[in-house]
Amino acid sequence: MAAVTEKSVVAEWRHWLRGDVVVGAALAMIAAQLVWKYDLVRRTYFRQDDFTFIARGLDNDLTWDYLMRVDYGHLMPGPFAIQWAMGRLGVYNDVLAHVIVIGLQGAAGLALLRFLRLLFGSRPAILVPLGFYLITPMTISALSWWAVAIEMLPFQIALPMALSSHVLFVRTGRYRHAVAAAAWAVFAMTFYVKAPFILVLAFVLTAWLGFNRRQWRAWLLYAGVLAAYSAIFFRQLFTSVQLTNDTVRPTLPDAALAARFAWNLLSGSLVPTSLGGPWRWLPIGDDYAIAAPLGALAWVCVAVAAVVVLFSAFYRRRAWLAWLTLLAYVALADVVPVMIGRIQQMGPDLGGFELRYVASSACVLAIVIGLAFVPLAGEERPWRRRPPTLAKVAAAALACAFVAGSVWSVAAYARRPLGEPVESYIETARLALKRAPGDAVILDRYVPGKVVYPIFFYDYALASRVLGPIAPQGTAWARRLNGPMRNVLAFDDAGRLRPVNIEGLTIPRPTACQEVGAREVRFRLPLSLPKGEWTVQAAYLNPAPARLAIRLGSAEANVEAGKDFGWTFATIIGEATEVGIRALGGSSACVGEIKVGVPTPAKNGTPVPLQPVEP
Repeated sequence: MAAVTEKSVVAEWRHWLRGDVVVGAALAMIAAQLVWKYDLVRRTYFRQDDFTFIARGLDNDLTWDYLMRVDYGHLMPGPFAIQWAMGRLGVYNDVLAHVIVIGLQGAAGLALLRFLRLLFGSRPAILVPLGFYLITPMTISALSWWAVAIEMLPFQIALPMALSSHVLFVRTGRYRHAVAAAAWAVFAMTFYVKAPFILVLAFVLTAWLGFNRRQWRAWLLYAGVLAAYSAIFFRQLFTSVQLTNDTVRPTLPDAALAARFAWNLLSGSLVPTSLGGPWRWLPIGDDYAIAAPLGALAWVCVAVAAVVVLFSAFYRRRAWLAWLTLLAYVALADVVPVMIGRIQQMGPDLGGFELRYVASSACVLAIVIGLAFVPLAGEERPWRRRPPTLAKVAAAALACAFVAGSVWSVAAYARRPLGEPVESYIETARLALKRAPGDAVILDRYVPGKVVYPIFFYDYALASRVLGPIAPQGTAWARRLNGPMRNVLAFDDAGRLRPVNIEGLTIPRPTACQEVGAREVRFRLPLSLPKGEWTVQAAYLNPAPARLAIRLGSAEANVEAGKDFGWTFATIIGEATEVGIRALGGSSACVGEIKVGVPTPAKNGTPVPLQPVEP
């Protein structure tokens, strides 16, 4: 009896020791990947949508309408709340953003570890799916984009936490665990449009744990949550006004287009990154890139993935269900929303290699790998037949290739400038605004496309929207130039302020200024101007203030002209071969050099500051 007791104690001690070693190794892996990924994240900066979302947060109070607006198919009150707070905590506070991203990434790793231990037990095999999630390049481009990261990472925290609670419910029958699972799903729904699939995955997971009649309360609860979310989502989807000043009208793309996009997303994004790819990247500006695997290598990845799936299905019971679950998740959560919302604008070749569309699948795939290869804790007869010893050697080789490929792929992504060019522009502009003269008027032009693309974000790409939040109070902005202005400045592509020059046609200044009265004086242009929006700059030397009517073709604008020497501007839409000017209200003026064209930063003007700020 004593011997039996002693053996039991030794066995229990070994069990706990093994568990402690596995947990310790897992925590070390999580910590190491945080250090590794922080080296990339710290070099990122805000980009594109980020500036729009922060500007919207500054424009609005924390109201239902602000939080619940569906942005091109995305219901995300959580990220909108974070953007609202970010605008009030330093506006473009990249250090705070980096801390939040790394903190969420660490929490996601811990959440997945908890789920894997709960489902499979503290065995070394759980380090494989955990390691896959921590290392795969599938999430790297999403981590480099603030707006995407704060959508995706809360989902990747909530998914394993909700499934953990569901596992506890199935094993114990305690309803509070089902409530916790639903609560985690609701939390994820406030951040990510794919979150409803968490509860669907919980239902599928029960196939491994076992269905019984006592679970009906959980299914009723989950169905109620999904129904409530669907009602809110679709109401907001069809009533939310987009940047185009209209509402969303979901349409299905052409079948061939949809099939091509789905295949590209599967073979060019999901499968290669599951095996350590894509190894190459296609730059989208300096701060972002999409996958660009070699065609032959992509086919090799598809073949390897097929072998892995067939092998697991041949040896592991219900492995086929795990892979089928992954395929269904990718189709319904990754492919369909993009297909309905954006694929017609982006095209299948650009959208199909966009890793942020499959980034959320990294956590799902890690769980599927576990289900396909690792027996559940206490599972009886997990194998159809025992795998051969050679399979372990092949698995080790595949794991080494995956790690090496992932490190290579992430390093290749990190070799890009990432956020440095945009951060340089913003910080240079911040310094320029601080040093601008008090009487300066800043031309409100679109910022460079590397910061915000006007074609996508419209007026949110104007300098006043992007740089206004960091400008000193009282800064004067002018969307168009009209009337007398002495100190008009504009931002160049580096973020420096330069004097404005009207680039286009010049009517040379006569020997003496031209007197202008009630009768129109016509000035012929060196070349004819096609129809468009043009700015007329007229120099004057007046004994008293005057009011002028400036005509360009058949279009006319009335502007003021001050006393003494100065310039007045008129922005007119028209086409012309001449400029006509006359004085109004019995006043008179003396007009000098006239320019007609487009206002731009003067290339030979002295910039402020002299050199761009280096981040």
